[in-house]
Amino acid sequence: MAVRIRMKKLGRKHRPFFRICAVDSRKPRDGAVLEELGTYDPLVPEVDARVLLNKERVAYWLGVGAQPSENCTVFIKKYGVSGTHLAEQEAARARLSLPQAPSTIEQPVYVAPPKASPVVAEAEATAEPAPADESAPETEATSEPAAEAAE
Repeated sequence: MAVRIRMKKLGRKHRPFFRICAVDSRKPRDGAVLEELGTYDPLVPEVDARVLLNKERVAYWLGVGAQPSENCTVFIKKYGVSGTHLAEQEAARARLSLPQAPSTIEQPVYVAPPKASPVVAEAEATAEPAPADESAPETEATSEPAAEAAE
């Protein structure tokens, strides 16, 4: 059996996504696979973060005689076990995991009020009101001088 390492197309219309697989060469493109070895997402903004490979399994399949397709050969040279773009790939993946910059347009955010636990609600219901602080000035006293000054 001749084994090829090639891409299997998934996704939907205008949103391609590929799995890099070890496949019997006589099977159709999207047919049954022997093993999935990685993914390729052409719409990821960082070029070096588009391909993810299981390096050990790719090395195994190459060791037992699997022949990669043209595109998979490029991916294996760049991101395989001794790839030429491994450092760039790690940096690109790290940049993608960072939070995105906030947009310039502020969107309203709904914040649900916190739910009180039943124990806290019961304690607040049975608690006596706190006595008024005698040292604090009353609000009526502050309004009288203002009324006299206005006259």
